[in-house]
Amino acid sequence: MTDDWRNDRIGSALRGENPTVLRRLAAGFAVIGDVQFLPGYSVLLVDDPGVQRLSELPRSKRLAFLDGMDRLGEAVERGCKRLDPAFRRVNLEILGNTDPFLHAHVWPRFEWEPAELVSKPVWLYPRERWSDERYALGRQHDALREAIGEELDKS
Repeated sequence: MTDDWRNDRIGSALRGENPTVLRRLAAGFAVIGDVQFLPGYSVLLVDDPGVQRLSELPRSKRLAFLDGMDRLGEAVERGCKRLDPAFRRVNLEILGNTDPFLHAHVWPRFEWEPAELVSKPVWLYPRERWSDERYALGRQHDALREAIGEELDKS
């Protein structure tokens, strides 16, 4: 499979072609992040690529999206805690500054993070963390994907 799905993350998820999808939720897709410098990083993608803002969703779907963000956050928390005793907490963010579609970031945070970054926003990590192949999603993350997926199934 090529990386064409990266150019249309939501469309590829709707077609069943996005390899990062963990589970289909009521108003979107729980996906594991392309980068894993904080193992367990996940994203909730809205299931309509034309939706850019939370406020564009009808109230019922907006609440379903927020419920999905909550479910994914709890699944990341439980899955990461199960696999890494240094797990601290989860940060949830809806930003929308770069990608033109509604999505929510779920960032696990750990005790082993550098002292100067552990209490700061993840966006302050050095830029190379986002592109270094050492942190790219791969087969080494299969146990993490499975743990998060299992936790989503429980919620």
